[in-house]
Amino acid sequence: MRAELSGRRLWLALTLCGAAAALGQAPFGWPLVALLVLAVGLGLALPAPTPRAGFWRGWGLALGYFLATLHWIVEPFLVDIARHGWMAPFALVLLAGGMALFWGVAMAAAVWLGRGAGLGLRVLALAATLPLAEMIRAVLFTGFPWGMVASFWIDTPVRMGAAWGGPYALVALTVLAAGGIAVLLFGQGARRWRGAAGPVLLLAVWVGGTASLPAESPVAPEGPVVRVVQPNAPQHQKWQPDMIPVFWRRKLELTGQPGTLTPDVVVWPEVTLPYLWGGETEGNAQIARAAGGAVTLVGAQRFEGSELRNAVGVLDGDGKPLAVYDKFHLVPFGEYFPGGALAARLGLAGLATDMLGGFTSGPGPQVLDLRGQGLGRVLPLICYEAIFPRHGFAPGPRADWIVQLTNDAWFGEFAGPQQHLAQARMRAVEQGVPLVRAANTGISAVIGPAGRMLAEIPLGVAGVIDVALPAPLPPTLYSRTGNWPVLIAALVLIAGLGLRRVRGA
Repeated sequence: MRAELSGRRLWLALTLCGAAAALGQAPFGWPLVALLVLAVGLGLALPAPTPRAGFWRGWGLALGYFLATLHWIVEPFLVDIARHGWMAPFALVLLAGGMALFWGVAMAAAVWLGRGAGLGLRVLALAATLPLAEMIRAVLFTGFPWGMVASFWIDTPVRMGAAWGGPYALVALTVLAAGGIAVLLFGQGARRWRGAAGPVLLLAVWVGGTASLPAESPVAPEGPVVRVVQPNAPQHQKWQPDMIPVFWRRKLELTGQPGTLTPDVVVWPEVTLPYLWGGETEGNAQIARAAGGAVTLVGAQRFEGSELRNAVGVLDGDGKPLAVYDKFHLVPFGEYFPGGALAARLGLAGLATDMLGGFTSGPGPQVLDLRGQGLGRVLPLICYEAIFPRHGFAPGPRADWIVQLTNDAWFGEFAGPQQHLAQARMRAVEQGVPLVRAANTGISAVIGPAGRMLAEIPLGVAGVIDVALPAPLPPTLYSRTGNWPVLIAALVLIAGLGLRRVRGA
């Protein structure tokens, strides 16, 4: 097949393979289909004659993948289409092209490391270089790890590999499995059967993950009951003056409606208070009355001096503030405009800001100690923060559960919110703790410590769910070691292949 494809036809085939590989991501969730087309893509890209050719082949494969995976990025620009709609296609193409650079570099490095060797050795090299490239993608220019191939496996037992080695280990596993299939399809001679090792390894992780899944998510009889409120306030209506009281009444009614379980804690979505945190006690009192004395976690805006913060506020049963957490990982071009003071002087602000201006980062990750209220320790994450594996770690004692407050109304009603949910589920698996997710328009959910969906509210629906929080699992291997084992293994493998390359073996 490679001999029949060259030039533009080869690049087009790679781009189409990349786009088809996006079927592994939500809302489709077809990981085995994605694995097969990714195998074809690797079989076409990795035999590149030079690292430069490898870069462009890898970039083309990744461009198709990220264009299809990140197509939802146009949605925020369509909320106010008259002002921002023209930016949508540029945002998608530039973002996808930028993300594809990391895959291109990883592919070029794999081609260089495997020069003079067969396809199998290049697959092995890519299993080291791509996880490293993804680690860099997660931190460079504040990072954007959305769309990692690790998310392919969220609805399969393979996701438990994230509890053992983290998401970058799943990236390496996916490369080895797809690359192994590529060797079987494209390899030459009897040695091509060595490619079976990749799919066999994937099967072993699948079987091991199945064995490690709890038969049922363990629910502690004394576990606190959480009520998640989803008001379903469309973004284009959320801050209209005549709609603010409508959504306020809806949130109070949902908070106070009778249920089969009595909530110990009520969770509202991101930036859901129509007033500034700390500036109105009557609103807090209304929330407390509606909650029937339960603790409430609410999304709010607040000022710290002259700095506007995106926050999670905690109210006790009387409506008095207990604690506050400020979002520290803000969305570039969404919650602030890069460039700081210069951007402000030019009047540049993010899409998700309002008349109060852009947000300022909080001090960092923080576990809130709510043991005095019978709620244990909770790690709050706001929206975008949940896509970063490293934000599942915070200083101090381990959290008993994670709470994510988000407003996915910006992302439309198709791929964006579902992919965001999948990444939040991965954080639960990695840390071995349950995760509570309150989303303005959906998908709100309670997720078990092994990544199972225990309850959810669909997109575009107003409602509540009441769930007794599962007990956390014992600390996972990944929660104890972080990314160090994968990083060290990748560097050692690259060093070994590099030494072979330099010696001309």
